Amino acid sequence: MNTIFKNLSSKNAENILLQCYSIVGTATKLPGELDANFKIKIDGKSSYILKISPENTDFDELDFQVQMLSHISAKEKSINAPRCILDKNKVLISKISLNNKNHSVRLLTWINGRIWNSVNPKLKELNFSLGEKNGKITRALSDFEHPFSERKLDWDTAQALWTKNYLHLFSSDEEKVVSYFLNQFESFQKSYKKLRKSVVHNDANDNNVLVSENLTNPKVNAIIDFGDAVKTQIINDLAITCAYAIMDTEDPLETSLAIVIGYHSTFQLEEKELEFLYTLIGIRLVISVTKSAINKIENPKNKYLLISEKPAWEVLRKWRTISANFAHYSFRNACGYTAHPNQQKFEKWAKEQQVSLSELFPTINRNQIHHLDLSVSSTFTGHQEEFNNLDLFQFKIVQLQKQVPDKIIAGGYLEPRALYTSTEYDTIGNYGRQSRSIHLGIDFWLPANTPVHALFDGEIVIAVNDEGDKEYGGLIVLKHELKELTFYTLYGHNTIESVQQHAIGDLIKKGEQVTVLANYPENGNWAPHLHFQVMLSLLEYKNDFPGVGYFHQIDVWKSICPNPNLLFKLAGFKENLIDVSQTILNERKQHLGKSLSLQYQQPLHIVKGANQHLIDAFGNKFLDTVNNVAHVGHENFNVVKAGQQQMALLNTNSRYLHKNITTLAKELLETLPEELSVLHFVNSGSEANELAIRMIKANTNSDEIIASEHGYHGNTNKTIAISSYKFDGKGGKGKPQNTHIFPIPDTFRGKYRGEDIAKKYAKEVQLLIDKIHKQHKKVGGFIIEPIISCGGQIELPQGFLKEVYQKIKNAGGLCISDEVQVGVGRMGKTFWGFQFHDVVPDIVTIGKPLGNGHPIAAVACTKKVAEKFANGMEFFNTFGGNPVSCAIANEVLKEVKRKKLQENALKVGEYLKSELQNLTKKYTIIGDVRGQGLFLGFELVNKNLNPLSEKTDYLINRMKYYGILMSSDGPDRNVIKIKPPLTFTLENAKEVIFYLEKVFDEDFMKHN
Repeated sequence: MNTIFKNLSSKNAENILLQCYSIVGTATKLPGELDANFKIKIDGKSSYILKISPENTDFDELDFQVQMLSHISAKEKSINAPRCILDKNKVLISKISLNNKNHSVRLLTWINGRIWNSVNPKLKELNFSLGEKNGKITRALSDFEHPFSERKLDWDTAQALWTKNYLHLFSSDEEKVVSYFLNQFESFQKSYKKLRKSVVHNDANDNNVLVSENLTNPKVNAIIDFGDAVKTQIINDLAITCAYAIMDTEDPLETSLAIVIGYHSTFQLEEKELEFLYTLIGIRLVISVTKSAINKIENPKNKYLLISEKPAWEVLRKWRTISANFAHYSFRNACGYTAHPNQQKFEKWAKEQQVSLSELFPTINRNQIHHLDLSVSSTFTGHQEEFNNLDLFQFKIVQLQKQVPDKIIAGGYLEPRALYTSTEYDTIGNYGRQSRSIHLGIDFWLPANTPVHALFDGEIVIAVNDEGDKEYGGLIVLKHELKELTFYTLYGHNTIESVQQHAIGDLIKKGEQVTVLANYPENGNWAPHLHFQVMLSLLEYKNDFPGVGYFHQIDVWKSICPNPNLLFKLAGFKENLIDVSQTILNERKQHLGKSLSLQYQQPLHIVKGANQHLIDAFGNKFLDTVNNVAHVGHENFNVVKAGQQQMALLNTNSRYLHKNITTLAKELLETLPEELSVLHFVNSGSEANELAIRMIKANTNSDEIIASEHGYHGNTNKTIAISSYKFDGKGGKGKPQNTHIFPIPDTFRGKYRGEDIAKKYAKEVQLLIDKIHKQHKKVGGFIIEPIISCGGQIELPQGFLKEVYQKIKNAGGLCISDEVQVGVGRMGKTFWGFQFHDVVPDIVTIGKPLGNGHPIAAVACTKKVAEKFANGMEFFNTFGGNPVSCAIANEVLKEVKRKKLQENALKVGEYLKSELQNLTKKYTIIGDVRGQGLFLGFELVNKNLNPLSEKTDYLINRMKYYGILMSSDGPDRNVIKIKPPLTFTLENAKEVIFYLEKVFDEDFMKHN
């Protein structure tokens, strides 16, 4: 910007506004590369933007811009482009003199909105709307002509080869990246120049895109500043839009696809244009980094000119790592074309072929298959630990083969598999951690040393024959060339020796032996089989090719890798990737009670658990921070095995002698104070609390129960009757007469805060005791969780429980510690929650964690309580204490001890709590962090401590978007509860904190 513009003040701008337009307004300076720009407010509202051009600005250039805007406004008002305002002389371009130099002035309508780079997050819907708006502008300008549009412009992508003169400004690594795109661009000039041309906006950068103020569903309002408009190849404009929008994204290709879809919806792209889009996005970034390199030398103090340099370099390097061909196919798929251009040709050719399995395996005289399901929901694989036992897995294959001796065991195409546990299969994308899980070929399970023969004439283009490929073992890829079609076949999991017999470039005839199947570990550590895959492109792979793909890219992958069964035409294969979630939802609505709720606005179809993760039907993993039922990890192998083994032996009721029930009793009693010496086994926490209430009545001859506000103790009649969370909630009918509720002892937003809180809440309990006595009744008992879960993860004030227990005992009542959620080591510092408060209850109820998902629960009580309960009426529970349940519970307790999970709960829980407390310093929306071990909660409130339920729900659904499951609790549903399996690791905790920060930084969460 020249010196005159540097010294041009807001007051000067206001005078120019009045002089040229007879408008009185308040001016505020805006950034700009060439023009001096001022926001004009009238009566406190943004109304216009005043643009003052440098003295030497070509009038034709300005006329080009104003005519273009007029054309757009007349053609399509939904574009919401700025309108040019006539001055007092009825012209669109005014003239003024500043320091004896003539300048042009324009006044444009102001468009409200947030600039693109201030919006967070930028989801698919927003990117789609950006492309959609961009396409509308292109459509409106498709018939616009102006002499100035043919100008020479450095920012015109078509003229980008000027950047070659500045390669010396870059480091050697930078030069390699820039040269790659320039060489690609230069190589296709002849065909590129034939593409459609039109006047386009040419500069949809961060500061030129305006987004609506809607914080939960933002859309692009307008694309402004047509100063770089030029007549050029139409596809350049989309490339520019993508180049800026993909900055600061984990997966730039995925981001660009939403933009392409939006653009194509309003301006249809031609197939041939999409061939160039990947390179053109790179070229626009090359222009940007070259301009920055030049400006660092020529204008080192102008920060505006360098604003995009760092993110441009970051995304340019990322963009270079993406396969150009895969990007091209992805763009085609986004626009509704077949992802691979030759997909239909291949399908037509394959339809005419007659290929048998005996040609692939001549020594195996079988031409039918028996489908083997190894999908994420398959029961054949068993537990992951069993699958990794290759001897066992191979034994199961052999046994299956005996059942179908005339068939080849096969399957796998587009099968979602959760078998790939290596981090090599993972990446961090726009939606958190993503795993390659969709199988792209067919597996044929055959004995080791089975010869494999070529189905067609071909040339060897990949031969991994040294130590074998990590994914495939010995690997061969053949290239097959027909008149108008080239495709490839992949043969994986072979012996190294059989692959070493060939070299790249060797010609293989149809029917000739290609490889021999290997055994593990030589074959990539699988049971012996052939992975057979068809590819229409090798992309940029030279020594390998993926056998599994990401679910979110699967439409592209299945076009590049069509179904090999198109060749064989075998009956019996199962179709994969069918979404049955809506069917299940409809059946659920039809057959299940309406009171059964589902989690999330879009419910998940979960089919598998694996330690800290839940996995959906397509193999997508979700980190589980909610499910405290899976105490020692989802589908813990030792627990599963203990249950399976006992189930295969015996399961009956407790009327017979069996060591499992007494073994479990001893294991449990070792963890409890010696006073609690008698156990009764039931099936659930609700049953445990129901039984505890019966024990109170039997011991005190009273059913007057004192409980906390917002407490929850089960779903039976008697437990609901003492659960304020239920009877005070929606559908509840208020507390029964014999239930007495004291205020929830919440030190953050409760009735009492500050000093002596424990005593104040204890006094509330004493008031209830006195009230019961005044009614000439006895106190039956007192029940509370050591951390009140449904009340919002409320920690009891230190000293409260000790004082209240004494008051209850003085009144002749019994004390119940409801450990259904917090027990069995979850508290970290103590094995049971009551131990944290240095008290011994009369009765302890145990539930969820004991069975790791299997229904078993227990009631522990003193000998005195047990003896009075045994009043002659038999207590019998058909399933309570059965051998299978006891075997499982025994193993859960052993797992907690042998894997030191209580210690892990302390270490990880303290780290997580500390990090959450650190977040409170940055995000005032987090009002309180509380809990112990891996039973934590944090509460979202505004500055007046009012609950923010809507933001809590938003946070939960956004975390799900990143693959992390969270849930809310508390009477106002504004408390995020964290109670994951005790196997939760520090890495898991770090991942949670990382994505919480991302969500807390989003506009909706920051806006009050």
